[in-house]
Amino acid sequence: MRNIRFIYQKTTDMQRILSLVLLLTVSIASFSQTPFPEADEVDQFFNTTTLVVLEDDPWSLYNPQIKKAVNENWKITPFGFISATEFNEKRRDPAYSFIVLTSTRFDRDKAGTIFNFINLLLGKDVGRIEYMPEFCAIPLSVEDAEDALYAHKLGIVVRFLQAHVEHIKEDPSLKGKKYLKYYNKFIPEAINKTILVAKDDLVEELQTQKAVEKYYPENLKVASDEEVDEAIKAEAENTLVLHGNNRSGQGVFLTILPAV
Repeated sequence: MRNIRFIYQKTTDMQRILSLVLLLTVSIASFSQTPFPEADEVDQFFNTTTLVVLEDDPWSLYNPQIKKAVNENWKITPFGFISATEFNEKRRDPAYSFIVLTSTRFDRDKAGTIFNFINLLLGKDVGRIEYMPEFCAIPLSVEDAEDALYAHKLGIVVRFLQAHVEHIKEDPSLKGKKYLKYYNKFIPEAINKTILVAKDDLVEELQTQKAVEKYYPENLKVASDEEVDEAIKAEAENTLVLHGNNRSGQGVFLTILPAV
């Protein structure tokens, strides 16, 4: 990913990101510094126009894929697409909410790895982006990973962002650490669902049939990118998609999101 202008400096424990292998989990509640929306801000969100911030790079694969994902899946607010410059001009206005890419560095990570996230934020007149109310933050990749590694999965990410906001609307008290508990309770159900993992997301020694027979549970299927794309497009029931980062060789995180 290139031309990310927005940097979060987080003070949370890196293990909360690196160990996430949950049914419906993202790093929603792992950021101690970022404010979660209050009940009135949740109501306010549904009266905003959601602006999707595009990358400045004209060759970015992210831009056409996020446009496609939002056009096909975003239903809960009016939306539009803006540049990073326009985001800086509009982000203080509570009439808007934003889907924006950020780069996050964790204080306790001695390696200094920078992770790229997609964030759903509410406009607010605050000095820095990390003080804007944050509904959701989903890890996409490590810094400098190619957009192609995740861009085709943005449909499932957008659907999750939307569903998460609707959950908060139903019960505004479920935020912060409470939401980790909410999503964690679904983990036992994963054993009864098909988990798709793209072959290229696995290190080479785990792509063999021998490795499949030795290590993988029956409900985990090593699939092509095309098979993963089709499951996402079809909103396949009882299907989960593993999103990780092994292709860049820079680090690993794991997130499981529902295809439906």
